[in-house]
Amino acid sequence: MEGVRRLYLRAKRAWDRPLTAYYVILGGSLLITGLGLVMVFSASQIQALQSGLPSTYFFRKQLLAAVLGAVLLLAASRMPIALQRGLAYPLLAVSIFLMCLVQVPGIGQEVNGNRNWLQLGGPFQLQPSEFAKLALVLWGADLLARKGDKRLLVQWKHMLVPLVPVTFLLLGLIMLGGDMGTAIILAAILVGLLWLAGAPLRLFVGVLAFVAVVGAVFIGTNPNRMSRLGCLGATDPGPNDACWQAVHGIYALASGGWFGSGLGASVEKWGQLPEPHTDFIFAVTGEELGLTGTLSVLALFAALGYAGIRVAGRTEDPFVRYAAGGVTTWIMAQAVVNIGAVLGLLPIAGVPLPLFSYGGSALLPTMFAVGLLISSARTEPAAKAALAMRQPAVRKKLAGVRRKTMRRSATRRPSGER
Repeated sequence: MEGVRRLYLRAKRAWDRPLTAYYVILGGSLLITGLGLVMVFSASQIQALQSGLPSTYFFRKQLLAAVLGAVLLLAASRMPIALQRGLAYPLLAVSIFLMCLVQVPGIGQEVNGNRNWLQLGGPFQLQPSEFAKLALVLWGADLLARKGDKRLLVQWKHMLVPLVPVTFLLLGLIMLGGDMGTAIILAAILVGLLWLAGAPLRLFVGVLAFVAVVGAVFIGTNPNRMSRLGCLGATDPGPNDACWQAVHGIYALASGGWFGSGLGASVEKWGQLPEPHTDFIFAVTGEELGLTGTLSVLALFAALGYAGIRVAGRTEDPFVRYAAGGVTTWIMAQAVVNIGAVLGLLPIAGVPLPLFSYGGSALLPTMFAVGLLISSARTEPAAKAALAMRQPAVRKKLAGVRRKTMRRSATRRPSGER
């Protein structure tokens, strides 16, 4: 017991270090993205060949998106808070405009029954609703921070207006395209922002109940969504194979065992499991890497979420608190909805696993949002002080390396003198 206690205290001290959250967010997000690239490559090959495309088609597109996302992550991590707040309104306006364009006949495109895409030319498409998540986080954080500065959040009307009406506008535009999954994530972001703003319990419960009633209406009036609800916990495809995708996701996980069948050796991706590289990539991960692989993914998401909560809880800047909390809510809610659907615990909502599944439209704003989390982690008072102390030490070390290099160059004789 004494050894366990010592180990716990050591881990607690390590976690309490000023830069721990910074390194956990950076390292965790990059590990999730890197492992996601490997699994996209493995899970998408058969799908690409069956569509008459090169086996690396989806992987190359995802790799390009990851490289662009890494640039966005780096830019966001170095972005001043003032510039982040300045982006809020333009990004919201552009997102609403693009989501309106999606509904224009001949411009918007329908994919898998959802009309939420814009064709950019060639193989490239854009899903504006993915960028609406980022827009809602930044705009909502800026709005609540401004009202908090003026001490207006003690009044319920200032807490709800215009945050709730604008969110409902975004939800309406998304639901026009039939994308219930993305609407759930936006509703989660709204609930997270209200929670962080300190909404009274009855107000919080009222908004949550209203969202639940609206969601129930949309589900109850759509036979496809009702059939997905009926597949919860299913172990048989059922009549007309209504639960085919849900059941084969369970089959993939069950056949993986402790350590999986090996990378690239999935059987379910050979046509049995629809969307193996997008919505159900977690199932292919379980089949190929086993319980060890899926638990590793869950641990990375748990670490990322805990670090995000720590950043939101320790910052002194209201905007940073709301933005960090909003991003954390977004990523964690989406991960729960995706993994819950694969495990048969939640209805299939058609949302990708953040940073992991195939899809550039989802990866780019998510990596930018992670960059904002990293930026927020750097603004913690203790982290600022730690970084300020490290800079002179790094400069001194670099100067020492340069001096050694110059001395070596000075003592080295030209080859002609030998």
